[in-house]
Amino acid sequence: MSQTDALEADVAGLPDFRRMPVPDAIRWLAEHGEPADPRPDIDTASLVRRFPHLAGVGTVDDIVEGPHGPVPVRRYRDAAATPAGRALVWVHGGAFIGGHLDMPESNWVARELAARGIPVVAVDYTKCLGDAHYPVPSDDVLAAWRWARNAAGELLGVDAASLLLGGASAGATLAAGAVTRLRDAGEPLPGGLVLVYPLVHPNGPAASAELDLSSPSGQLSLNFAGSTETLADPQAFAGLDDGHGFPPTLIVVCEHDELRPSGEAFAATLERAGADVAVHLEPGARHGHIDEPSDPTAARTIAAVADWLLARE
Repeated sequence: MSQTDALEADVAGLPDFRRMPVPDAIRWLAEHGEPADPRPDIDTASLVRRFPHLAGVGTVDDIVEGPHGPVPVRRYRDAAATPAGRALVWVHGGAFIGGHLDMPESNWVARELAARGIPVVAVDYTKCLGDAHYPVPSDDVLAAWRWARNAAGELLGVDAASLLLGGASAGATLAAGAVTRLRDAGEPLPGGLVLVYPLVHPNGPAASAELDLSSPSGQLSLNFAGSTETLADPQAFAGLDDGHGFPPTLIVVCEHDELRPSGEAFAATLERAGADVAVHLEPGARHGHIDEPSDPTAARTIAAVADWLLARE
């Protein structure tokens, strides 16, 4: 939730989860569910009015059967756009405890890419509330990935090798972890990986496995992992891996983001492993900026992601 969102939430009488202790926020969300976003201008109709080039993007909602139950996904495609020849499975963030397919980080980003000829499958996943922890949300992302890859031609108009995977924040954690799991299982990897302001280490601000459980970041990582043992698992936190065998990867980091060290350290790891890795630093941006369509840094980041996707061979 951005500072603007927090003010609007206060006006709407909703809790500001940024200011709540992490255990309290988790308990509240588990009991009440995620409240409606108070912003009046982020629904699809408002986005199309603000960004007319999105008008041609069509969507189809689907359900993928995962090992823990149904996984909601949404397909985006613009029939009038020049096909880019590649497509993206995209996973939103939300600190592993929130987020959904209608948030701008999912819906707006997917529409912007689809309008550029890049079809998108946006994925929702089980939140780490109550007894749900890793690998449940990771399993959901893998189920959606395999579903999209197995029918890439029919669903998205591309061959399986031209399907890429990506995510933002917690979604980037899940996307990077999914690549590690696919590689370790000997399954085909995505044609590329997009990580926007990723958390790929248990301690993102320090880019390390040494966790400060008194910090909100540490508490959220442990809540995702579910155990101290999982905190050391590179399939959960890909920053702990040596990076071998990763596909071409774009990592977007923000100038003003305490998690920036995690993304930059992972880029260095991938480079040492011989991977094709690019880092895009968004000047002036803060964590979560692509969830705010009015933020000029958000449009720049989406354009950078699109340019990188379009350049894939």
